Amino acid sequence: MKKNNRNPDDKLLFTPGPLTTTQTVKEQMLSDLGSRDSTFINIIADIRTRLLRLGNVSKKLGYETVIIQGSGTYGIEAVISSALPEGGHLLLIINGAYGERMLKIANIHGIKTSIIRYPENQIPIKNEIESALQRDPSITHLATVHCETTTGIINDVNAIGKIASKHNKTYIVDAMSSFGGIPLDIRETGIDFLISSSNKCIEGVPGFSFVIVKKSKLKQTRNNARTLTLDLYDQWDVLERTGQFRFTPPVQVIKAFLQALIELDNEGGISARAERYRKNFTILSQGMSELGFEMYLSPEHAGYIITSFRYPRASWFDFDDFYKYLSDRYLVIYPGKLTKDYCFRIGNIGQLYPQDIKKLLKEIQKYKEIKKA
Repeated sequence: MKKNNRNPDDKLLFTPGPLTTTQTVKEQMLSDLGSRDSTFINIIADIRTRLLRLGNVSKKLGYETVIIQGSGTYGIEAVISSALPEGGHLLLIINGAYGERMLKIANIHGIKTSIIRYPENQIPIKNEIESALQRDPSITHLATVHCETTTGIINDVNAIGKIASKHNKTYIVDAMSSFGGIPLDIRETGIDFLISSSNKCIEGVPGFSFVIVKKSKLKQTRNNARTLTLDLYDQWDVLERTGQFRFTPPVQVIKAFLQALIELDNEGGISARAERYRKNFTILSQGMSELGFEMYLSPEHAGYIITSFRYPRASWFDFDDFYKYLSDRYLVIYPGKLTKDYCFRIGNIGQLYPQDIKKLLKEIQKYKEIKKA
């Protein structure tokens, strides 16, 4: 059994983020550091380089990292409100709540948007995306979500990227819950703007999002921004020229994130972390099936980041009571976010190991036995 590096008093978070983190990541937040200090400036530069490396790109290959204060949604809004010029036209591929959130952002900013919407348990159909681009040449940008954590479904961003490249469209990917946990070659996939955040598969704590962007596309965003604080170009320009942020950064969170990146390297990189997450998912899906729970997604569409389960049609099950029972035992799962079906979600990411999944399954079995007695 692998010895973990966690605070034993913390609850285990079986969620899509914030996640269970190591004690050594949290300890980086215990000391203060000035935001203009040279040590902090060096930390920022190191993080920006390391993130490019995780995406298998570099400055030499023409890519940049922009850090944005705030949650992952701040990063999404920064990209959509900065990348789309006046007169731009966005095609959104939606099959869950986070695609719907991108639509809401685009609408608030008055951006012309077309939609291809699918049920939450269906992956996008490539021919339909291609047909939409052929029908309307005014479309300039295409956006989708990689891991749609509404259900845990994994969209084929590589295939969609080939279509975007073929039609010369700027390609935006919300990789919030996948980056650092699913291997991804940004250049090969054709992604122009990839957005993720500090508190997902890299296993840092909440406080900022980041954008890995093709520099040529980033330069095209100059003067496009519809807001001051979410101006992607200005945020990058100041970081690039001074090494500092335009506005107060989350210093302690950034320090913790560098430690999380170091620990990701020490684990063996994204491929090793993906293997751990995959093992968690395999144990969880098999164990829940044996306990009579049904996965919402078909096996070929289910990713290993987070897993949705339907509510059992049984008198012994009440979700609020079920949630409280587990939380009282320091095991935190996640409510569902589906529009039609009643589901709950269990995350396989963060500082979770097979023994933790087995512990959760044992408590679920106990709950079921108690309620059926």
